[in-house]
Amino acid sequence: MNAINVIAPYRYLGMWVFDDPRVGLQAEPFVGGADTLIDRVTADIPDAADGFVMLFAGIPFPGHQFRLEWAHAEGTGNVYAAPQLDAEGWLCPALLRYFDEPPGELFVQIKAKN
Repeated sequence: MNAINVIAPYRYLGMWVFDDPRVGLQAEPFVGGADTLIDRVTADIPDAADGFVMLFAGIPFPGHQFRLEWAHAEGTGNVYAAPQLDAEGWLCPALLRYFDEPPGELFVQIKAKN
């Protein structure tokens, strides 16, 4: 497993989704508040709906902008709190395609696609 993962979320049928053929995901949706978090952090990225870059890791890395804290399990997924945004978002079991178990913290960087 990579220490730092990269995906390129985009809008599809009005929802934020991402593809990652490396781990067998296509049009995997962000729901349960994660979609709202993405709306907020991409507000200043031109054409974000056409795709943007999201790097994430279970360890801090240079350039990360957000730290998410594991809050609790919910259903088949996990809720993470984003203290900087005073919000929470649910991450589905696809998270376990990147981590052996839900990390206690997630570090995230958001940027425009070049």
